[in-house]
Amino acid sequence: MRLSRYFLPVLKENPAEAQIVSHRYMLRAGMIKQQQAGIYSWLPLGYRVLRRIEQIVHEEQQKAGHIPLLMPTLQPAELWRESGRYDDYGEEMLRITDRHKREMLYGPTNEEMITDIFRAHVESYKSLPLTLYHIQWKFRDEVRPRFGVMRGREFLMKDGYNFDIDYDSAIHAYNRHMVSYLRTYERMGLQAIPMRAASGPIGGDNTHEFLVLASTGESEVFYDSAITDLKFGDRVVNFDDWTECARIVEEWTTPYARTDETHDVSLFHKIPAERQKTSRGIEVGQIFYFGTKYSEPMGAFVTNADGERVPVHMGSHGIGVSRLLGAIIEASHDDKGIIWPEGVTPFPVGIVNLKQGDGAADAACEGLEKALLAKGLEPLYDDRDERAGAKFATMDLIGLPWRITVGPRGLAAGKVELTSRRTGESEEMSPEAAVAKVAEIYAGI
Repeated sequence: MRLSRYFLPVLKENPAEAQIVSHRYMLRAGMIKQQQAGIYSWLPLGYRVLRRIEQIVHEEQQKAGHIPLLMPTLQPAELWRESGRYDDYGEEMLRITDRHKREMLYGPTNEEMITDIFRAHVESYKSLPLTLYHIQWKFRDEVRPRFGVMRGREFLMKDGYNFDIDYDSAIHAYNRHMVSYLRTYERMGLQAIPMRAASGPIGGDNTHEFLVLASTGESEVFYDSAITDLKFGDRVVNFDDWTECARIVEEWTTPYARTDETHDVSLFHKIPAERQKTSRGIEVGQIFYFGTKYSEPMGAFVTNADGERVPVHMGSHGIGVSRLLGAIIEASHDDKGIIWPEGVTPFPVGIVNLKQGDGAADAACEGLEKALLAKGLEPLYDDRDERAGAKFATMDLIGLPWRITVGPRGLAAGKVELTSRRTGESEEMSPEAAVAKVAEIYAGI
């Protein structure tokens, strides 16, 4: 992509309304534009990151055996009355009446609708286990929407729902989701810690939140520092193996880690003093097991192996897709701008031409662009007629992990400069070597 042809409305000054780093940098980098409090348009750069995060979520969900579908944003109120949540949910729910006086709502979550889909089509235990999920826009009418996409009113969320014949099967679904989430967040360059949490309006007794440690987090968290040493890595998981999934969950949930809502001082003080840590955390996902909370009142029953009609056991599992952009920036930035992890970057590498209009420099940049595209990597080529300082500032602000700088002096020696955004370290090498190194970095991502 040529920057001269791209829509990237960067801002030089910090917007007055932005209170935290991610909100400031997303506005300054031309990723979003506020349309109303808590409601944003996603501009091209932000949309690319959003879609990359969505792609990772889809890939990891389907590796775990979960099946995608798409449910509407608007839901009939009668479904929520069946479950008993229509009046209980509170003022966060946006209630709507259409021209025929039918009561509707803009969905904040989809437990009722997915239960309605299930009960219409599944009759027997032979169709179980079943996990369905979608990635869809949600709306919750926050009293004080703030912090940009971290606490907006409209947001993109992955929500999945498991249907199982009994408690043990449903707990395996819970464990399977936790394992898939650990893989998902690590691919995005995040360490998201599963913490025992409260269930809130979703309901149920078993629930964990996934929190990214950051000073701007909305929750106070208490944890054993041993948990920050855990890495999922490239291990291959058999998601149908109950024992394997349970063992991984035990590994990640044995060290103490809780939000302030479920914090137990007596348990916390049993941890060695040097490992007792308190911080703030940004919630980026949550998993729930809630049994028959929805299936019983809504009639989601199946015939079991003994011919009896029994309510299915359910759970729901959410990832804040749009919120993740803010969380990643909060966890990965410096005073110059964003530092994207390679897994979610909008472009894998930027090309900076120090002397636009110089025949040799232009030709070298075009050659780099073609060579990277041939490797399946789309660079962002800054071909604007701007001074070098402005080009570097833009690249630092938008946070691409790698930059290739091309100038007449280096080209005279057959060299370009490859720079890491994270470390700031630069290395001179041939254009071919720079392409090969960038391609190698992204080969396993």
